[in-house]
Amino acid sequence: MSNPFFQAALKKSASLAGKHARILQLVVQLGNRLRKIDWKTIQDQNTKEKLTVIGRFAKAYAVGAYRSVSSKTVFMILAAIIYFVNPLDLIPDLMPIVGFTDDVSILLWVYHALGSEVDKFIVWEKTQLS
Repeated sequence: MSNPFFQAALKKSASLAGKHARILQLVVQLGNRLRKIDWKTIQDQNTKEKLTVIGRFAKAYAVGAYRSVSSKTVFMILAAIIYFVNPLDLIPDLMPIVGFTDDVSILLWVYHALGSEVDKFIVWEKTQLS
């Protein structure tokens, strides 16, 4: 990804590796931002679920419940969340509907780029519910 804002978020994500409380704060910020999205304007109905999976993944990692994951995967997920919660990025979030477009795109890109890792997490998560 050649987006300089995402690259900066990726560098910042590496500095959060052992800071579980800070990761949890990011997850809370992600949830707050997701609640601000007008989901009626989103074409793909699965988008909301995909974005919340990213948050659940980060939370499970932060609390130590899910650790069967590479550092690279954690950094990518954290970078996507950092990018999403940062109001200054490629398209500033001050522009209501358009401002979230690149943010949502980054989260979806990471979701799909980490496909098998996300799938493993979802399977693990389902086993925790039983």
